[in-house]
Amino acid sequence: MYNAAMATTNLTESTFADTVNGNPIVLVDFWAAWCGPCRMFAPVYETVSEDNQDIVFAKVDTEAEPGLAGAFGISSIPTLMAIRDGVVLYSQAGALPEQALVNLVQAVRDVDMDEVRASIAAQETESAPAE
Repeated sequence: MYNAAMATTNLTESTFADTVNGNPIVLVDFWAAWCGPCRMFAPVYETVSEDNQDIVFAKVDTEAEPGLAGAFGISSIPTLMAIRDGVVLYSQAGALPEQALVNLVQAVRDVDMDEVRASIAAQETESAPAE
C-alpha cells in the first residue's frame, strides 16, 4: 500500500492559522478540481515539496474553502502564496514551471526577515494617524 504521508497538506479555515503560525515557511497552492492549469501544476508542486521537506507545502481547495479564498482575495487559480514567519512574501496567480518554483523556494529561504519586519514596522509608522 502507498505510504499515506503526503508531501503536501490540505488546509481548511480551521487549520490555516495554526499551520502558518506554527511553521517558519509555508507555501500555499489555491486550486480547484475543475481547473486545468491547477491539475497540471499539482505534480510539479508535489515534486518540489518532496525535495524541501522542511517547508510546509499546503493546498487550499477554493471550492471547499471559499472563506479562505475570499480572505486572501483569490480571484484566479492556481494562485501560489509564500508565507514566512507569518508574512506573505509572494502571492501570484498562475502555474509555475518546476525550475521557477525551485527558484521561488530558494528566494523565500534567502529573504532577510529582520529587514522585512523593519520595513513593515516603518510602513505601519508612516500610515499611523497623526495625533
